[in-house]
Amino acid sequence: MAGSVNKVILIGNVGRDPEIRQSADGRKIVNLSVATSDTWKDKSGERQEKTEWHRVVIFNQGLADIAERYVKKGTKLYVEGSLQTRKWTDSNGIEKYTTEVVLGNFRGEMALLDSKNTSSSDTVFGGAAGFDASSGAAGWDSDSKTAENTAFDDEIPF
Repeated sequence: MAGSVNKVILIGNVGRDPEIRQSADGRKIVNLSVATSDTWKDKSGERQEKTEWHRVVIFNQGLADIAERYVKKGTKLYVEGSLQTRKWTDSNGIEKYTTEVVLGNFRGEMALLDSKNTSSSDTVFGGAAGFDASSGAAGWDSDSKTAENTAFDDEIPF
């Protein structure tokens, strides 16, 4: 195969407060779990639901800062990253495998879909160009939308 794509997009709710760790060189690593649910009616007309849990790891420092400051249990998130499987050994010496959605330094995106004021626009943070980690959350504070998103608040005719 000449090329391939490893891209995952999830919209779901955070299952517990993010776990923030630091690597040996002092960089933040954020672990969180995101639940996605599918609902349907079975043959008898009863509503059924299936929930899948996804492990998400954030290595991007800008997104890690946002997750640390604003993401908590129950937050609705959009995450975009790639799938990675890693092997590890548990305390009993048994090798195990874990598959995670990774938001890396250049290819991760995250959007907070909840807001305190239920704004009409989502707050999006990208993992590449256009995000200035030194200015905090791209001009976003906990009571307003991003400076970039306010330019699109004009009325849409559809």
